[in-house]
Order: sequence, then C-alpha cells, then structure tokens
Amino acid sequence: MAVEIGRNRTARQTFGFDDVAIVPGALTIDPEMVDVGWQLGDRKFSIPILGASLDALVDPNFAITMGRLGGMALMYVEGIYTKYADPYAVIERVIAAEGDEVVSLLQEIYREPVKDELILQRIAEVKASGVPVAVSTTPMNAERIAKLIGPGGVDIFGVIATVTTVRHIAERYASPHFPTIKDAIKAPLLLGNCVSYDAATELMEAGADGILVGVGPGAICTTRRVCGLGVPQITATADCAAARDDFERLTGRRVAIVTDGGIRSGGDLCKAIAAGADAVMLGSQLAASTEAPAKGFSWGMATSSPTLPRGTRIHVGTRGTLEQILFGPAKRDDGLMNYIGALKLSMGSIGARDLREMQQAELVIAPSLPTEGKTEQRSQKVGMGR
Repeated sequence: MAVEIGRNRTARQTFGFDDVAIVPGALTIDPEMVDVGWQLGDRKFSIPILGASLDALVDPNFAITMGRLGGMALMYVEGIYTKYADPYAVIERVIAAEGDEVVSLLQEIYREPVKDELILQRIAEVKASGVPVAVSTTPMNAERIAKLIGPGGVDIFGVIATVTTVRHIAERYASPHFPTIKDAIKAPLLLGNCVSYDAATELMEAGADGILVGVGPGAICTTRRVCGLGVPQITATADCAAARDDFERLTGRRVAIVTDGGIRSGGDLCKAIAAGADAVMLGSQLAASTEAPAKGFSWGMATSSPTLPRGTRIHVGTRGTLEQILFGPAKRDDGLMNYIGALKLSMGSIGARDLREMQQAELVIAPSLPTEGKTEQRSQKVGMGR
C-alpha cells in the first residue's frame, strides 16, 4: 500500500518484526512432532539457523560446534583468521579497546593482507572434524578465492556484501560472475544481501542456492543511519520469498531464503519463518555463547571499512553455551535462549508440521503486541520489558 509522503511522492508501507504477529490455528500439534529441518542446495540441515560470518563469532572451533549441533556457521575467509597466524591475540586487542578507539583499531587490524595458506589451513581445521564447511567472501575477491579453494574444498560458499546484485557496474575492479564462481567451487552458493523481489530473482537466475535477506537490521550494523538504506525484515523476507516461489514454479528449482539480521528473540525467528524464510542467520545472539571467540563482544564485516565504517562493536555478554542458546534449557524469560524450542512451540500452536507449512501461517498487523498488557514487565524491566 502506497502512502503519500509529499507532492508527487509516495512510499510503500512496510513491516518489521514488532509490527506483526502469528495467528494461532484451529489445529495444534505436539511440538516434539514438528520437523524444523531445511535444505540449501543438496545439503540438508536439522535446524534452520546459520551462524553469521563475523570474526567475533565464527572461528574454526565455533564452526565445528555449530555443525555438530545440526546447524552451519560461515567462516569469513578474508578476516582475522586468515590475516593472522595468532588471531586470538588480535581479538584480545579489539576487546580491550576503549569505545572511541574501536573503529580506528579495526581499520588498522584489517589492513593486513589475507594469506592464502591460512585460508586453506582454517578450512582444513573445520573439515577434519567431519562437519560441513561453510565460508564467506566479499564479491570483489570471490572468484579468486573460489579458484584457490577449488572443487570440493568446502560444502557451502557464500558471497556476501551489504548489497549484492547481479548487475554491478564498476571500473576499478571486475564484477563477480556468479556462474564462474559456482563452477570453480562446485558447492551450493549462498549470495547476499538483498531485500527486493527483482534483486532476489536475478541472483537466483545467476545460480544462487540461497539468498541472504536484510540490509542494515543487525545489532552491530549502522548502515541504516550511515546510508539511509534498508527495508524492514518482515516485508523484505516476504518479497524475496515471493521471488523464490515464482522462481520454483518456473524452473522447478527451490532456492532457500535466509533472513539475515534483526532477529533478537525466538518470536522474531518464528515470524521470519512465517513471513517466508527457510532459515535465519544469527550473529550477535550467538556471540553471547561461551564458544564464541570474542568473549561476549560482537562486530561486523563493515565496521573496519577504511573510508565509511557501517558497523560498531557491541557488548552482548555471555548467556550460556551454544547448545543452551539453541536448544535450552533457557535460564532467561525473554526469548533469548532455546530458539529451537520456541520455533517448535510456535509451529505446534498453529498446526504446522514443517517449515513449509509454517510459511503459510496467517499474519496480522499488530504493533501493540510487544506492549499489550505488559505494563508491569516494562516498569520492572523484566521479561518483555527488558
């Protein structure tokens, strides 16, 4: 629905997580009977949660733990772990930095060149554990790194930027050719980020097996303030999911939609699936696990930009082990632990046996949902009042 914002100018009304609610159904199911598995290309995963490709979150050890729990975590192979033989000393410097020093320190740290031998070493460390290996690169370096890794070197290859498109015009460097990348790596291709039907469709046509949806919603991201870019995640997810459905009807090939960013609670995860996502990507929420290398801190890929930082370092604290955050038992009452338990209970409450049925859930516009009847919680800063 278009709304007039000025003479001869209209803007489309859009919705984020707090603007909608899922309507319980007339049929309910035991939550233990629902299936939360999903598929990316030819790879099947038992939980629809990916760990975001943040140096604060995904080192080889975290990637292994996430894989053993049934999920997947993308290791950023242009970050600290492939620039430094001892990345943990570097992380300690980031953690210890005072607030005003963080951005300049990250800019200094990330100027270090990537070492190809470290890319292959970090991949080998994860591969030795037997879990699927997932990595991410920037579009500018994706072809070179895909050819370095070679066929069968990884199980998932991600090409990720603030905004990624098929039609990118550049004079300073060659734009990535996604079919070439896919042929070089011979693994499912995860591309992002985007927020529109048309951009998602073109990425699918270029060979994407999964699309990351979201520009600027992450807890560490400042893109929306710095550049004014973004679409609220419910609308962005629904638009890209519509592109997926139309593409599948035309080609018979299903491309996974992954809502990336803005998800704080279990309820947000459920709403993302109901809006059409096949899975979600979590960053700062998983950085609160004891396995995360940055010990309760989080920062993003764009924070270290030498010319226009679009992120910040935040303190998220430590809530529990990764297994507790994903599967419980929860030690908190605010939806920040046991994400899979929340998803299963929500699915059971609407009668959805699997994620595809969850994607058909009825949604209502409900901006009062977070505050309705919660006066005491808000005044006491407990539960939904935090």
